[in-house]
Amino acid sequence: MCSASSDLTTQAKIRNAAVAHFARDGFQKTNLRAIAATAGVSAGLVIHHFGSKDRLRSVCDEHVLRILVQRADNARPSGMQDLFREYLSNPEEYRLQVQYMLRAIEEDTPAAATFVNTLVDESEEILRAGIADGTMRPSSDVRALAVLNVLNSVATLTMPPALARTLGYERFGPDVLRRLALPTLELYTHGLFTDDAALKAARAALDDSPQEKD
Repeated sequence: MCSASSDLTTQAKIRNAAVAHFARDGFQKTNLRAIAATAGVSAGLVIHHFGSKDRLRSVCDEHVLRILVQRADNARPSGMQDLFREYLSNPEEYRLQVQYMLRAIEEDTPAAATFVNTLVDESEEILRAGIADGTMRPSSDVRALAVLNVLNSVATLTMPPALARTLGYERFGPDVLRRLALPTLELYTHGLFTDDAALKAARAALDDSPQEKD
């Protein structure tokens, strides 16, 4: 009989193989035989440890969610700087975990909802603290700004190859991230427009348009 230590190691190998397959191939297309082959075990052993594909997916959800939420918790107050540093320390692993969660977001799973809510809550807290201490500009809708901030961060870390190639790189990686770092911070620090004409026009258009009722 396997010891508890080796048993846990086998479970971790299966879980990590499943995370990679789920992220790359999707939850529906991935089968237990492929996961078992990647982990170097039999399909029967996968069932022995996890019972079913759904249970294995649940364990993977919890594992990835725990890692990403912990990183979100550690992102304050520097936020994006810490996120980028974390990515650069192990880009392949980080990108795999983010890609896994994006798959979960596409299917609107409970783990994805928890992940998104946590990131937005953390971002909103950072924004409100910055506005309060004067290091950030006030916003007409801080919660919506937090959503945009998270959307931008997640999109950056999962940039598809086609977009990376527009910058002269075959795929997204540390070099692309370094290329984007200063323009991103310039946009956050200085803004884009030189006057508020576009903002005034948008406010006027929104004020004139009827609001949809729920």
